[in-house]
Amino acid sequence: MDWEDLRFFLALSRCGSLSAAARELDVDHATVGRRIAALEASLGLRLIDRLPRSRPLTEDGAAIAATAERMEAIAEEVLRRSRGASLTLAGAVRVSLPPVLATLCVAPRIGALQRLHPQLRVALLASASFAALDRGEADIAIRMSRPEEESAVARRVGAMRFGLYASADVARRPAEEWEFVGFDESLGHLAQQRWLRKFAGGRKIIFEANDLFAQQAAARVGAGAAVLPDFMGDDDPGLVVLPIEPPPPKRDLWLIAYPDLRRSPAVRAVMDFLADCIAAEPRLRP
Repeated sequence: MDWEDLRFFLALSRCGSLSAAARELDVDHATVGRRIAALEASLGLRLIDRLPRSRPLTEDGAAIAATAERMEAIAEEVLRRSRGASLTLAGAVRVSLPPVLATLCVAPRIGALQRLHPQLRVALLASASFAALDRGEADIAIRMSRPEEESAVARRVGAMRFGLYASADVARRPAEEWEFVGFDESLGHLAQQRWLRKFAGGRKIIFEANDLFAQQAAARVGAGAAVLPDFMGDDDPGLVVLPIEPPPPKRDLWLIAYPDLRRSPAVRAVMDFLADCIAAEPRLRP
């Protein structure tokens, strides 16, 4: 059996279709299909039902997928442990965090870390979506929710507070005439977006973006009122905070890593640096 074939099968079992698995693995769907067929041939088992629009697992396939999940977890643990042992203060550390923190909080202070540890390289993976620490997509994460990974170690290092911001022209209008700027459907689950929909009521959300900086720019030119972090909106001379009750929800900031990697000098140094970055911004303190 080719272990790589098993990895392709595991991606298919998680994604449910060849095309989705191909996107996850960054290959074409024909490659996924060939790998699954090769695995079935080597095992002498049919692992999936080949339906027109999906590839559900057979009973044997489901059992093997469950075993493969455990194997993958063990392999990831081996990689984390080896990475934690091999990283020094001359290594590279990948940090997953929200774009607004990367741009306004961490990147402006990166020079201090470079002066202290000139051989250390930090890669900021700025995205609204979570990098999977348990799959090695990042070494450290800052998130606005408790970690989902059971073995990860997390500590609360700050809190992000929000306000409703708009241009002076919008602020002069009666509240019932306000229109809004918010996240698109992909981030509709965020607490601040749920608050905005409830606050808006029957009023329109006329512009959507999955990026806070785009929302800020739209609010600045009068497109509508946007929910922004206060350390972002308060410093923008083109925006004013609107007097509202109740305010948008506060989001705690969690610094997260796996125990194996926390033993690495490089990871510890970057975690301390990130905590210091947040502590240095008064509006991000708990």
